[in-house]
Amino acid sequence: MGCFGIGMVVCQCGLPQLRSESVGKKAIVFAGQGAQFVGMGKDLVEAYPECRDLYRKADEILGYSLSKICFDGPVEMLTKSNNCQPAIFVTSIACHIALMKEAPGTTFDAAAGLSLGEWSALHMAGSISFEDGLRVLEARGRFMQDACEAREGGMVSVIGLSADQLLKVCAATGVEVSNINSPEQMVLSGERGAVRKAEEMAKLEGASRTVMLNVAGAYHSSLMAPAAERLEGFLQGISFKASTIPVVSNVTGAFHGSVDEIRKNMVRQVTSTVRWVACVQSIRDTGVDRYVECGPGRILSGLIKRIDSKAFLHSIQDLATLKKANVELTGSAG
Repeated sequence: MGCFGIGMVVCQCGLPQLRSESVGKKAIVFAGQGAQFVGMGKDLVEAYPECRDLYRKADEILGYSLSKICFDGPVEMLTKSNNCQPAIFVTSIACHIALMKEAPGTTFDAAAGLSLGEWSALHMAGSISFEDGLRVLEARGRFMQDACEAREGGMVSVIGLSADQLLKVCAATGVEVSNINSPEQMVLSGERGAVRKAEEMAKLEGASRTVMLNVAGAYHSSLMAPAAERLEGFLQGISFKASTIPVVSNVTGAFHGSVDEIRKNMVRQVTSTVRWVACVQSIRDTGVDRYVECGPGRILSGLIKRIDSKAFLHSIQDLATLKKANVELTGSAG
């Protein structure tokens, strides 16, 4: 679950139209849950046969029209985790495919994704097939939805408290840190009543802003343990390979190691804190200064800018943003 909270409007940094020879090391990052919108991917399908084939393939694998839910809604259907997670996965991969059509030969030095977006990154890096990634995310979304319905949970975004202050809030209320999204903004997760108490305490501690998130449950917390257990069993039938480029783990904030480590971390991710700040810092430490965000929304670009103010950012979610990113990355109008 990509839990972004508040204040995540992307900075309009006015990037110059760069020639390809001026582009340094690049990372590709993929959207998480919460970024979805009705109509996502539709114009890419109309423009690229490869994208149309991708959605058609997804419909066949799942046995229902995921593409119709993406393109036409209703939003209530798209928002359900068992639809939303595979829908964002397919749309994100379609954005990458479209970029490869516009700028063939484009390569990346690292990959990452927020929550479900990490699965998109693993697929793009060759660690898991499209078919398996899609099946995993449908099941993952279903398992998480069931866990939400079993225990009423909630999440609150908190801006302006230190890590020590947040840990004090967690210790007093029983909630957990689910997301470290930027140096200023974190998300707390737990039983709904405990989350409300945590919000009140965070305000007393001096938080500059808090917002209760409109989510189905307590994602990335111990309340998701039943979902993690079911996912672990499901993944026994899924084949993983070594990644062709480094992929950073939400759980550790460091790059994945062996195939066995990938499998274990992707189970742990369901209940663990998403350490997005550490993920971006690990990528930056390799010399990456340019990020291409693929998938609906531009949330990750906003988060990255708050972590690395010198980063160059490109976001691809539709045909217009694809064309713009292509010009910025290659200097070509396509």
